[in-house]
Amino acid sequence: MPTRKSTKYIFVSGGVISGIGKGTTAASIGLLLSSAGYKVSPIKFENYLNLDAGTINPIEHGDPFLCEDGTEGDMDIGTYEKYLNEDMGKDNFVTMGNIYQTVIDRERRFEYNGEDVEAIPYITNEITTRIENVAKKDNADIVIIELGGTAGEYQNVFYYEASRMMTLKKPQDIIHIHVSYVPTPSHLGEPKTKPTQLSVRTLNSLGIQPDFVITRSEKLLDTRRRDRLALFCNMHRDDVISSPDVPSVYEIPFILHSQGLDTKILKKLGLKAKKPNLTDWEKFVESTKTYKKHARIAIVGKYFGTGEYQLRDSYAALFDAIDHASWKKGVKTETVWLDAEKIEKEGIEKVFSEIGQIDGIIVPIGWGERGAEGMIQTASFARVNKIPYLGLCYGMQLACISFARDVLGFKDANTEENAKTKHPVIHFIQKQRDLVKNRQYGGTMRLGGWDAKVKKGTLAYQIYDKYEGFKDKSKDLTSERHRHRYEFNNDYAKDFEKKGLMISARNVNENLVEIIELSQKDHPFYLGTQGHPEYKSRPLSPHPIFLEFINACSK
Repeated sequence: MPTRKSTKYIFVSGGVISGIGKGTTAASIGLLLSSAGYKVSPIKFENYLNLDAGTINPIEHGDPFLCEDGTEGDMDIGTYEKYLNEDMGKDNFVTMGNIYQTVIDRERRFEYNGEDVEAIPYITNEITTRIENVAKKDNADIVIIELGGTAGEYQNVFYYEASRMMTLKKPQDIIHIHVSYVPTPSHLGEPKTKPTQLSVRTLNSLGIQPDFVITRSEKLLDTRRRDRLALFCNMHRDDVISSPDVPSVYEIPFILHSQGLDTKILKKLGLKAKKPNLTDWEKFVESTKTYKKHARIAIVGKYFGTGEYQLRDSYAALFDAIDHASWKKGVKTETVWLDAEKIEKEGIEKVFSEIGQIDGIIVPIGWGERGAEGMIQTASFARVNKIPYLGLCYGMQLACISFARDVLGFKDANTEENAKTKHPVIHFIQKQRDLVKNRQYGGTMRLGGWDAKVKKGTLAYQIYDKYEGFKDKSKDLTSERHRHRYEFNNDYAKDFEKKGLMISARNVNENLVEIIELSQKDHPFYLGTQGHPEYKSRPLSPHPIFLEFINACSK
């Protein structure tokens, strides 16, 4: 039997502040190494005790990323998909809650043979096992392990301990990269390295000496600052890599490559240095800098506000999908964020008159009653004024309610999620009733990729055909990712279609409505999808629905 290759491991940790860009850095390194011909598999470890990101308010931790297998992961999982152009899943995302539950369940089954089960070694062993399982499953040359949070937090100490223990066993196969923030206080005017020095000191206290420090800063770090970090962090100056702010995060791989990081990593891991083929990525990044048209799109949601600030991360996948399609179409797109509750209080006409010309409207994912009436008003406004409209999941459902009230005359039409009504045009998926009754919310929705048959002669069919988006063209099948427990009520299907709202795609297994639309004779672009095309968009392959929506807006 041939000897199995020795997998290499790269741990990526963060320092000083959260949100510094560990995920983007890890993904950029993955892109460089995979473009050089190595099989790279990423895995993200999160600190929280939630079993996944599905029950977390998006304002708290950003938009949960929905995977093809139904995993509700961290936003960084989406970043890995976009940079590596590969589907991620349950093996690529782990929470501390998931680790604890696994160990406790094993103890209850007496799988530890009566041992007193303690955090070390049982928690750390489980962490190590997850890492090694990814390597085996993917037959990976290199596994990139992103450690959630920042060095010094009590919640993630076991991740660092697992890293230390793995390094002790096979030092030739493991390196540690620390991504840290170097601030430039405005009253001083120079970068300060002390926070990063202290962050590395914290790593040292955990028994870890980083092989590389990647500094996040406003500008490229100068030689003096690199020398200071090298001296006080006990490393060579060439191993201090600068990662300054750039116009687009997709430029980061080039910043790291220009400093030879990929070559240095391969050398430290004892792997052959190969030049990455970044031709397609270069063309893509270049396309982000040129445009011929403009579009202004209003996004009406309810997860923008956090205190006195507005949060982009609540709809991260949506904004990425808009960007990917806009760049592909050569359109400079401006997004205007509108709070659905403001529309409820002030009225749709007043709010839209204040923001000026709008070329398109998106109503995205949402849950519960708050802001729903504002979104329903928005769907009506777009339909009546013939403004291109895209409804995503909740936005599709509320567009149906809008149509039922305005066109079918069902004035009390609503969703069972929000109210008791004589006309529940949106109702529970039957299998979900008992789950909700028993408060079984986490991981119980209709999740992951589902096939649907698209009706010929519709806008939806035209879109998938135009951009080669069919999963199986011979069967008119497409597949989108889902995250919901309510659906279009088929009892009303004939009423809707008689009045002009077409059902253009249905799920092949359960006959659930997947896509609704208005004829292009009546509206330039009015489409709602129960699935989430935003989670399948990639920089090099934007999603067909977003491409055509941007196309309609730019006209």
